[in-house]
Amino acid sequence: MRPLLSLIAAGIVLLARSAGAEPLAAADYRLETVHVPGAAFAGLARDGGSLLVTDLAGGRLYRRDEDGRLAAFGPVFPHGLDVTGDPTGPYRAARVGAEFIVAQGWTPANVDENPLDHSLVAVDGAGKVRVISRDFWNPFDFVAAEQGFYVVDAARNSVELVAPDGRKKTLISFRRLPQAEGALQSLSPTEFEAGNGYEVDAVPTGIALHKGRLYVALFGGFPFLAGAGKIISIPATGASEPRLEADGLNAPVAIAFAGTGAMLVLEHGTYDQRQGFAKGSGRLLRIEAAAKSRATIVSGLTRPVSVLVWDERQLRVSDLAGNLHLLRRE
Repeated sequence: MRPLLSLIAAGIVLLARSAGAEPLAAADYRLETVHVPGAAFAGLARDGGSLLVTDLAGGRLYRRDEDGRLAAFGPVFPHGLDVTGDPTGPYRAARVGAEFIVAQGWTPANVDENPLDHSLVAVDGAGKVRVISRDFWNPFDFVAAEQGFYVVDAARNSVELVAPDGRKKTLISFRRLPQAEGALQSLSPTEFEAGNGYEVDAVPTGIALHKGRLYVALFGGFPFLAGAGKIISIPATGASEPRLEADGLNAPVAIAFAGTGAMLVLEHGTYDQRQGFAKGSGRLLRIEAAAKSRATIVSGLTRPVSVLVWDERQLRVSDLAGNLHLLRRE
């Protein structure tokens, strides 16, 4: 028998419901979870009537059609584990015109560098690859616009504007984030003494363009303190100081906007020094700025990566355990 992923790549196998406990959706949402063993789903985008998915475990792009089947296409991108043990590969992808644009992560550990590493790449309908720019350290997400692509470089702590011809301009470089005095004492009372200041890298991850402003999720660097994440925004021109949109977040990793204008924020979860990101600690939040309210759409997620607004009533969420969470508002 052929391996499951090779059957999926051939478009043969229907996805099955994931085994075990399911995440919990809000009362006005119906949740269905489908699971592919061995996959590590990351980027989500719409491609006509199909769902575009990136898989870090195999370095592939997939389409999920209305019948629920996944079919691989395009090249096999460099993939593997990075120096922290997390998967790296094609983080995000989106159809832009006749091409698919891919944000490809940094070089996997213990692997020779590849010409596609840490790059923004275009793939045409025949599968031919064109590198737009390799002038990144770790391009984690992007959004397409008329003037090019807004790309977050998670390792450089910056947002870059990349023209279609590859010319690049830094819109903003994020300062390190100060942590509350004594916040780290629960990790190490002797190393992090009360009264000592501490800062972490901003680590920008998700990005969204809404009403002329770029919204950026600041994940916050190691040790990934609970409540240390933020959402900021800047004009798409980058010509002003960032504006705080939300704080007190647990490692926010992706942003989207609903048709009503509400901001959807996907939290990767809370971190434990011994076990890593805690199972079931991820959440999808709905934040209404005007009403100053927050509501949880779905909780109990484990290492989620992307959120996609499919239409007025449906959302999609991916995670590194090979799950696609399909949410429908009743």
